Amino acid sequence: MAVDTSVIGQPTSRSVVAVERGPVSNFAKAVLDTSPIYADPRAAEEAGFAGIPAPPTWAFAMGHWGAYPELQEGLEKVEGNPMLGIVGKLREQGGIILHGEQEFVYHRPVVVGDVLYGEGRVTEAYEKESRGRVMTFLVTETVWKDQKTGEPVVTAVFNLIHRS
Repeated sequence: MAVDTSVIGQPTSRSVVAVERGPVSNFAKAVLDTSPIYADPRAAEEAGFAGIPAPPTWAFAMGHWGAYPELQEGLEKVEGNPMLGIVGKLREQGGIILHGEQEFVYHRPVVVGDVLYGEGRVTEAYEKESRGRVMTFLVTETVWKDQKTGEPVVTAVFNLIHRS
C-alpha cells in the first residue's frame, strides 16, 4: 500500500497555550534538569533570560499544559487528524509504530508568561524499505508563535514511523 501523500499540507492541530511556572518547573524536574533557572526568576535573569525559560524539550509537551478552553475560543477547529488516519489504516495491517526523530528550532526562548498560538500540519509522507519491510514516515511540523506579536518562537518537528 503506497502512502497517501495527499495529506501533505493538511492541518493536524491548532491551539493556544499559556506557559506557566509550575508546569515548566515540574517538567524540568521530570527530565532531571536541576538548573535553578527553571524555578527561580532571579537565576533566570542572571542567566540572561527575560523570564523563567522552559527546558529545551518543553515544546513536545506544552500543548498538553495550559491549553485552557477560554484560550481556544474563536480558533478554527481541526476536524480529524490526517496523520492519525493514515497510521490507523497501517496499524490494521499489523506492525509497530515508532516515535522517530523529534526536532526543535528555537527562534527565541519560550519563557513563563508567554501565550503561544500553535498550528500543526503534515509536512512529509513517504516510504522506505528496510530489511524487507516497508517503513512509512509521517512528519508534522508545529509552529508556535507569540500571540501578541505573531513572531515564531519555536518550531517542533515530529516524525512518526510505521514498520510493517
